[in-house]
Amino acid sequence: MNQLLTEMDGMGKKKQVFIIGATNRPDIIDAALMRPGRLDQLIFIPMPDFESRLSILKSTLRKAPIAADVDLEYIGQQTDKFSGADLTEICQRAAKLAIRESIARDMERERLRAQAIEDGEEVGDEDEEMADEPPEMIQRRHFEEAVRNGRRSVSDQQLMQYSSFATTLQQARSTVTAGGGSLAAFAFPDGNASVPAAGSAGDDDDEEDLYS
Repeated sequence: MNQLLTEMDGMGKKKQVFIIGATNRPDIIDAALMRPGRLDQLIFIPMPDFESRLSILKSTLRKAPIAADVDLEYIGQQTDKFSGADLTEICQRAAKLAIRESIARDMERERLRAQAIEDGEEVGDEDEEMADEPPEMIQRRHFEEAVRNGRRSVSDQQLMQYSSFATTLQQARSTVTAGGGSLAAFAFPDGNASVPAAGSAGDDDDEEDLYS
C-alpha cells in the first residue's frame, strides 16, 4: 500500500495521467487511498438498466447467427439486476447449446451414413449439400434454457450494501469538505477588497499550470 501511495503522489507533474480504480468491496478500501489528490472522486455504478442490458446483449451477439424470432428486448426486460457478466454468460450458454445440437446432428448423420454403407446401400455424396446449409442458428429454445439456468452474481443484499456505502461516504465527504459546517456558506466578499491573488508573487515561475 505504501508503494502504491508513493507512486500516486509522485504523479503530480504528469498532467495527462489519470488513476482509476474499481472494486466490489468498497468497505475495505484503505482510507489513505481516498484522500484528496488521490482517489478522491467516488462514482457508484449501479446494475445496468434496460437500455444498457439491451446494448450488452446486442454487443455480445453482434457476430452470432440468431434466429429472427429471438426477442432480445424481452430478454433484457426479464433480466433486471443482472450484471454485464451475467448477461454475457447467458449469451455464451445459448451459443454453446446451439453448437452442441449441431455437433450431435452431424454425428447422427455420420452414424446413419456409416450404417448405410455397412448394409450395402448406395450413399450419395452429401458434401455439396452440407456446404449449402446455413450456419447453426441460436434458436429461442436455446435462450430460454440459458435464461432459466442463468444466475445473478450480485444479490439484493449486496446491492443495498453498495448503495448504502456510497451514500454514507458521500455524506461524510460533504461534511469534511465543508469543514464540519464552517465553510458551508462560503462566498467571495463584495466590493473590491484587496486580496492577494493566487499564483502571484512568491510562486515559482518554473511551476507548470495545473491545467496546461
